[in-house]
Amino acid sequence: MGYVHTWEVYGANDNITAHKYRIRSNWIMSGRSHDFDDDFTLSNKKGKGKKAQGSKSSTSHQSHSTVSGGKGKNPKKGGKSSSRKHGSNSQKENREDRKSELRNRPQIFLTVEKKASISHVLDQLTAKVYDEDKNANKVAARDFMQKYSSNVAANSAASKARNPGDSLAELFSEKPDPNLDKQLVADRNKKASDIRHTHMQHYRRSLPAYDCTVDIIDIINKNQIVVICGETGSGKTTQVCQYILDDAIDKGRGSTCKILCTQPRRISAISVAERVAEERGESVGLSVGYSIRLEARLPSRPAGTISFVTTGVVFQYLKEDPDLSRLSMIIVDEVHERDILTDFLLAILKDLVTRRSDLKVILMSATLNSKKFSKYFNNCPVFTIPGLLYPVTEYYLEDVITRTKFTIQPSRNRVQFSGSKSGSNHKSKYALEFDKFIQPFARKLEHAKTYPLETTRQLRKPETEDLNLDLIQALIELICQEDKDNGAILVFMPGWDTISGLVKQLQNCGKFHYSKYSIIPLHSLVPTVNQREIFNKPPPGKRKIIISTNIAETSITIDDVVHVIDTGKIKMNNFDVKKNMETLDVEWTSLANSKQRKGRAGRVREGYCYHLYTKAREAELEEFKKPEVLRKRLEEVILQIKMLKLGSARTFLNKLMDKPSEDAVTLGIERLISLHALDFEENLTPLGFHLAHLPMDPQTGKMILFGAIFSCVDPIFSIAASLTFKDAFYIPMGQERKVDQVRKELSDGTRSDHMSNLSMLINLKNQFATYLHRMKFLPSTYYKEDECNRNSSNVGIITAVTAAGLYPNVAQVKMKGKKNPYPLVYTEEDGQVHLHPKSVNSKELTFECPFLVYHMKLKSSMIFLHDTTMVSPFPLLFFGGSLQWNREKGYGGTIVIDNGRIRFGCMENQVFKIVDSLRTELDKFLEHKISNPGPTNWADLSKEGLLLKAIIQLITTEYKMLMNTDDDDLNTSTEEDDD
Repeated sequence: MGYVHTWEVYGANDNITAHKYRIRSNWIMSGRSHDFDDDFTLSNKKGKGKKAQGSKSSTSHQSHSTVSGGKGKNPKKGGKSSSRKHGSNSQKENREDRKSELRNRPQIFLTVEKKASISHVLDQLTAKVYDEDKNANKVAARDFMQKYSSNVAANSAASKARNPGDSLAELFSEKPDPNLDKQLVADRNKKASDIRHTHMQHYRRSLPAYDCTVDIIDIINKNQIVVICGETGSGKTTQVCQYILDDAIDKGRGSTCKILCTQPRRISAISVAERVAEERGESVGLSVGYSIRLEARLPSRPAGTISFVTTGVVFQYLKEDPDLSRLSMIIVDEVHERDILTDFLLAILKDLVTRRSDLKVILMSATLNSKKFSKYFNNCPVFTIPGLLYPVTEYYLEDVITRTKFTIQPSRNRVQFSGSKSGSNHKSKYALEFDKFIQPFARKLEHAKTYPLETTRQLRKPETEDLNLDLIQALIELICQEDKDNGAILVFMPGWDTISGLVKQLQNCGKFHYSKYSIIPLHSLVPTVNQREIFNKPPPGKRKIIISTNIAETSITIDDVVHVIDTGKIKMNNFDVKKNMETLDVEWTSLANSKQRKGRAGRVREGYCYHLYTKAREAELEEFKKPEVLRKRLEEVILQIKMLKLGSARTFLNKLMDKPSEDAVTLGIERLISLHALDFEENLTPLGFHLAHLPMDPQTGKMILFGAIFSCVDPIFSIAASLTFKDAFYIPMGQERKVDQVRKELSDGTRSDHMSNLSMLINLKNQFATYLHRMKFLPSTYYKEDECNRNSSNVGIITAVTAAGLYPNVAQVKMKGKKNPYPLVYTEEDGQVHLHPKSVNSKELTFECPFLVYHMKLKSSMIFLHDTTMVSPFPLLFFGGSLQWNREKGYGGTIVIDNGRIRFGCMENQVFKIVDSLRTELDKFLEHKISNPGPTNWADLSKEGLLLKAIIQLITTEYKMLMNTDDDDLNTSTEEDDD
C-alpha cells in the first residue's frame, strides 16, 4: 500500500469510500471511558471499499504544492527525476502533479462522538488551573525562575563591565598548604631514585622543549598571556605544563598550582593525560587527570595538579564559575586548528583576563599563524620551540608514479575528484584548475625530460587527481620492500569510507599478513579503546600501518612513524547560509595541513613524506582552511553566549578572531526563535535556558525535554544519544552488510532510523538523566523508572516526541508514476532530496503517511536527509508551527501549518476549531511546565493528566491505523492512575 491518501475518522452517519481498516477504539478522556466504533479510513482511488452511510467525500484544494521547492515553485526544481517526461509536456505534468497533490493531501475528520468527547475535555480544562500549591517541586520551580530571571537581567546589562567579585565562587587566592607542599616535594625526590622514572626523564631531556625550560618558565612568569608555538614533536603539549608544575613544587608553592589544559578531541585529552602521568611515574587520577564527555578521571589531589579536558567541558565549568576562579592557569592547546569552541573560548578568556589579573593564559599553537593569535591578545609575546628531530625527505606525485611505475587507469578503487560534478555538464573548480595549471606543468616536465615520458603523459590525465586506492597500495608495497627496518607508515585519508576501503583492500590482497603487519584505522567512529592501539609499538619483525583522517595531524603524536603518505585530501563540513544547508565535501588540504602531515614523520629517525599530488597542485593550495566559526551553524554558540550572560550574540560574536557573517548570525537567532529558545528580543526563554544546559544541539535537547514531559524517557534518550554522539552502529571492517541488517531489524518496521538506535549508548542516557534530574524534570537519575516510562512502549508517542524535537525539519513523500509508483522526497526549501543510503527508509517503496522528519540535511554528492522518521498528521498539528484554516473554492477547507509549509484537508471549520483549541491548551501547558519544572502529573483529575491523555489517545489511535498495529502491540497508557 502507498502512503495515506486521506486520513479520516468518521461515524456511522458518514458516507466515505473506505479501504482496508476498521479499528475499534476505546477513547479515555476526563477520567471516563467512551466506547464507540471509529472507522479509520484510507481513501484510495484504486481501493474497493464499503460505503458508510451519510455525508459525501470531499477533497480540499490549495493554490500551490507545499513540496515543490518552496513558495509555490515547480516541484521539479530539486532534480530532473521528479518527472519522467520533459519538454512540451511539462505544463501538463505540472497540472497533473498539482491534482495528484490535492488528491493525496491527508484529510482530517472527526466523528460526532469524538467532537463531543474532546469538547467535553476542553470544557473541563477551562475550569481547571495548574495547582502549584500541590506541586512537590514548587521550591525548585521558584529557584528556576530566579535563576532564569537573573540570566535575562544579566544579559541585558552585559555591556557593563563586571567586577571580579561577580564570580559565583571566590577568586583563586588559596593560601599555600605547607603539608601538601612537603608531600609534593617528597614525592618528587622519591621518584628521582626510581630506575623507571630515570629512564623516562632521559627521554624527556631528549625533546627540543627541554633546552628551553628556563626560558619558558621565565616568559610565563613575566607575562599574563603567552603564545607558545612549536613544530610537531617539540614536546610543547606534554612538557610545558609539567615544567610549570615542577617549578612551583621546587619553589615550595605546588599547592597553589592548578593547571587546566584544553584539547580539541577526546582521544588527545586521554592520550596526553596518560602520557604525562606515565612521565611523572604515576597513574592517571593522582596529580594528572582528564575529563571528557562520558568519561572522567580527574586528579584526586586538591592541588598541584594538571587536568586535560575537552574544550566543551570548560564551558560546563564556566556555567558554574564564570571567572574560572578555582584555576591558577589555563592552557589552550592546538589553537591553530580553529575549531569553533576554541575560538569561542579565546574570546571569553580575552575578556576574563581583564577581570582576573592573577589568571595565566597560555596558547599552544603550531608555528604557522602564531602571530595572528599574538595580535588578537594585544601583541602578547610568542615563544617558539624548535621542531623536527630529523630531516624529512618529500616526494610528489610525479616522483611516486615514477618510482612505483604505476599506471593510472579507470578503476573502481578510486574516489572521483576530477571532471564534472554530480553529473553536471559544468566542470568543477578543481577540474578548471587542472586545465589551467596542471596540464601546462605536465607539458613543461615533458619538454624538460626530467621525468620519464610515461610519467609526464600520465600526469596529463585528470584522473591523477583522484584518490586512487590502488596507487596507495602500490606505494605501501614499495615502502615495505625498500625499508627493512619496519618503520611505521601513516596514511592520511579524507573519511571513514576511504579508510575502511583501503584497510579492506590491504587485508584482502594477500600481501599484508597480520603476522607481519598491523593495519589500524584511526577515526572518530573507532571506539576510544581501539584508538589506543596506535600508540603501542609492534613486536620486532612487525610493521604498523595506520590509516587515519586529519585527527593524526596535530592532536596526537605517534612516535614511531617514519613514512607519511599524504593523499592531499580532507573532508570538510561547511554551512551554506543562503541555502540553510550543511555540506560535506572532499577538498584539497591547505599548505598548513600539508606541513603538519609532513611533520608526523622523522621523530625517531630520518623520515619520508609522499604527497599524492604534483608540485603544481601544491602551488594552488590555500594557505589555511577557513576556521569553523565561518563554516558552521551558530545556534549552539548563541545559546552558550546567552547562558554565560555575555550579552548580545551579535556583539559578542564580533569579538571573535574571525567574525561570522551577519547573515549566519541572523539565521542562527531566527532558528532559535522558531524553536522558542529565544524570544523576539533575543533573550533566553525558559525553554532556551534549559536547552543551554544540555550538551547537545537545541533540537535534540528539546526532544529529551519533551520525552520527560510525555513520560517516554528511555526510548527518547536512546534516540537522542544516537543523534548527539557518533554513529551508534560502529561498523567493524567488513561487517557493513551485517550492520545494515541489524539496523533494519531494530527499526521493526516503523520506517524510522531513530527507532533503530533504541538500545545504544547507555552512558549518554545516564548523562541525560542526570541533567534532567538536576533540572527537576525527572524524579531521580534512574531513567528506567516506571513513572518516567509509562508511554515508552507507545511508538506513536515516541515518533510524536521525535517530531516535536526535530520540527521544522519536515520532508514530504510524493508518489510518481502510474503503473509502478515510486516515492520521491521533497523539502520546501530544496525541492527533491534523497534519503541517505544508511536510512532504513531509503529502500522503502511505500509510506503510510507522506511526511518525514529528519535530523540533518547534508549536501555531498547530492542533498541527503539523515536519520528520518515517518510521522503522522496529529504530531505535526500539535507540535508544528502556527495553525490556520482556509476554505478553498471547490475543495473545502484546509488546515495550514506555518503559512503553507504543510497542509491537511479539513472540510469542517468546527473540526479545525477543536484541534486548534486542543493545540492552544497544549502550548499553555508546555509553557507552564517549562517554567515550573517537575515530573508530569498523570492523575486523571489533574489538568496535566486530562490534557495529555486526550492528546495521546488521538496520536496513538492515528498511528495504530496508519501502521495497521493491533491494540496489544501498542501501549496507549490510558489506564486510570491510583491517586
